[in-house]
Amino acid sequence: MTPISRAPLVSDLVLARAPSATSAAPAAPDLGPMPEWDLSDLYKGIDDPAVARDLERAAAEAKRVKERYQGKLAGLASDGAAIAEAIAAYEQLSDVLGKLGSYAGLLYAANQADAARAKFYGDISEKLTSISTDLIFFELELNQIDEAALAGAINVPALARYKPWLDDLRKEKPYQLDERIEQLFTEKGQTGRGAFSRLFSETMTGLRFNVEGEPQPLTLEATLNLLSDASEPRRHAAADALAKVFKDNIRLFTLITNTLAKDKEISDRWRGFKDVADSRHLANRVEAPVVDALVKSVREAYPRLSHRYYAMKAKWLGMDRLSHWDRNAPLPDKPEQVFTWPEAERIVLEAYGAFAPDMAGIAKQFFDKRWIDAPLREGKTQGAFSAATVPSVHPYVLMNYQGKPRDVMTLAHELGHGVHQMLARDQGPLLAPTPLTLAETASVFGEMLTFRALLAGTKSPREKKAMIAGKVEDMLNTVVRQIAFYVFERKVHEGRRKGELTSDDLNAFWLEVQHESLGPAIDLKPGYEVFWTYIPHFINSPFYVYAYAFGDCLVNSLYGLYQEAHPGFVTKYFDLLKAGGSKHHSELLKPFGLDAADPAFWSKGLKVIEGMIDELEAMDKAVA
Repeated sequence: MTPISRAPLVSDLVLARAPSATSAAPAAPDLGPMPEWDLSDLYKGIDDPAVARDLERAAAEAKRVKERYQGKLAGLASDGAAIAEAIAAYEQLSDVLGKLGSYAGLLYAANQADAARAKFYGDISEKLTSISTDLIFFELELNQIDEAALAGAINVPALARYKPWLDDLRKEKPYQLDERIEQLFTEKGQTGRGAFSRLFSETMTGLRFNVEGEPQPLTLEATLNLLSDASEPRRHAAADALAKVFKDNIRLFTLITNTLAKDKEISDRWRGFKDVADSRHLANRVEAPVVDALVKSVREAYPRLSHRYYAMKAKWLGMDRLSHWDRNAPLPDKPEQVFTWPEAERIVLEAYGAFAPDMAGIAKQFFDKRWIDAPLREGKTQGAFSAATVPSVHPYVLMNYQGKPRDVMTLAHELGHGVHQMLARDQGPLLAPTPLTLAETASVFGEMLTFRALLAGTKSPREKKAMIAGKVEDMLNTVVRQIAFYVFERKVHEGRRKGELTSDDLNAFWLEVQHESLGPAIDLKPGYEVFWTYIPHFINSPFYVYAYAFGDCLVNSLYGLYQEAHPGFVTKYFDLLKAGGSKHHSELLKPFGLDAADPAFWSKGLKVIEGMIDELEAMDKAVA
């Protein structure tokens, strides 16, 4: 379990929204006035005396906790009140440290080009990491308390509220090592996994791609963006440039992949994890059979989802088959409507309000109290996120708003996170955070509500068709593509346990899973076999990818019940959000009659995507 006091990195704040193809140009004036966030609820500024005061207080409190409890927690086994007092001190400290880290991270995200902000962020991160070394012992020693003694102590009300957190902590126990070894793993990670991850990131950042027809070499992001260009020759040229550079660097990427897969195998072996994905399942608080059911359901649905959709898209584009560079080609009749910021606010709040007035009321605070930073700005981080910060304050949302329909849905998505975080904050610092597999519940649901509202307001049948198709592509990328990534990772890590993998081995794994997931309508031309090389999740967060599909399918299942007017749906839904991380997914889904271990649960979610593809087919027939 990650120490509570680690300073949040900017990348930690980004929730499910990668940057779209945008420039850093100022927002168009016709988008109307847009808010820039007010971070004073955290601190008044870099020079706010409260920053130094909180750092000093946190450092002193961490040392006090260490002196008071190190080597003594197991001795408190029979005293529930004393254990609760220790955890409460640990929790309060996490709130202070989280507030400092959140402020530094948000300030930096708003303008990464500002040297003073960058220094402040680096200094705060370093100080918080230093403070955290005094707390490594805490969770390890809590897990050394005798099971029977803890079962008796938990009856004390002050400790009982922490039972879900202690239960989760207990799940870590079989895989925890001696404190000194844990410290060694942490420190060696900087020159092991961390170093190779950094090598990958810096290499990717430095690569340049000579795309035919472009006046100068392009970065990776700019070249990938060309795969969504309206011109087929430009897409083709971009794909060729990507393939050439990836092939030129294939030995390095193969070495990094082999090294990190072996590093993970060593860590898993020392900790006692049997399956290659067990450590990720533990972190996500989800059982392997549940993930297996998800993966099985999605793979069985490939023909009804991606295979069918891409065959339709090929027909729309006048092709027999789509080359791999055509998969993300823009759709015919793509809507070009621009929404001002006030219009986006109205659309999202009305969509939320039609579902539940309370949901709209919470979301409205983000607009009224300047908890949103919306405009594009030089130096601002790309993409969008909702940062929960700490329960004692409130979340903040970052956008790079440009008025496109997708931007409106992104706003709805991030406000969904914000609503979820607001509802869960009464659980406190240790219980409010939601596992990754459940973190997308409110965001994807809010996005779906807003998509349906936008769709209802679209009068042109051709634009309506393009909107539905765009939504289907987003869902296929979230569900089908991520499960294919998961299957690829399994092949890589299972293969590495048998010995070092060659570039040809990795290329073959990649083509196998891509052929299976994308289907016969996609022609994987020569060069595509090396496209596994640029996916950062494989390097930075092994097996992270299935959580995207988990969250999307879970929400689709819930949305299906909502459409069916499930009794008491709104109340049950709010109870789910309020629980934060205090309940297991099985307990949260039980009131809806849903069970994630049942393949039928996932089938229900996949039918939402299938239903949209049915709508598209019906539109085609109507036109014909």
